[in-house]
Amino acid sequence: MPATDLEDRFGAKIATGREYTHRYNIAPGDRLEVITNDAPDAIDQYHWGLIPEWADDPDDGLINARSETADEKRTFRDAWESRPCLVLSSGFYEWHARNGGPKQPYRIFREDGPAFAMAGLWDEWEHGSETRSCVTILTTEPNDLMESIHDRMPVVLSKDSESEWLSADPDTRKDLCQPYPENDLDAYEISTRVNNPTNDDPSVIEPLDHDQTGLGEFSSS
Repeated sequence: MPATDLEDRFGAKIATGREYTHRYNIAPGDRLEVITNDAPDAIDQYHWGLIPEWADDPDDGLINARSETADEKRTFRDAWESRPCLVLSSGFYEWHARNGGPKQPYRIFREDGPAFAMAGLWDEWEHGSETRSCVTILTTEPNDLMESIHDRMPVVLSKDSESEWLSADPDTRKDLCQPYPENDLDAYEISTRVNNPTNDDPSVIEPLDHDQTGLGEFSSS
């Protein structure tokens, strides 16, 4: 979506010095649009993959964290306590293999609006003279829609709980990590072009063009 629409949706401005470009295919290690608890009025860009403080290589970042256990894990414990963030998106991808065949990619999106926020944790990784702001996306059990595609899903926040996620205490945030209602999400098959991160154009999110999508078992009613 255009930068102005993104700013209007989340009541925040693109951070000074950042250039926003609408993306269609973001891979681990790329930059994600985030709003952190330290700067709730700014949309910044952070490296996708939370890098442990002991890591020597930024490629060692962890792109997801289980919300049920993030507070117990050494890698995420401090971020869980004090560094929540919103990860902004208009959809996410998941892959499903039916009957042992090749994995079919799906795009999952929110039906009631063009953008939403996923719950995330952020950190600052320092190694020598390099400093990198990084983020991981929290996951939870799948809702009925996602269960037939994958055994996990991102923690998608309702619009009403976005501000609370940034300001609440850890126990309250834990309670917010629930499967998002399936009747507000939908999914459709897309081309395997999404498997190559260099394919980053609108055609990536177009529904797969064939007569039988097999989506009946996945789409919400």
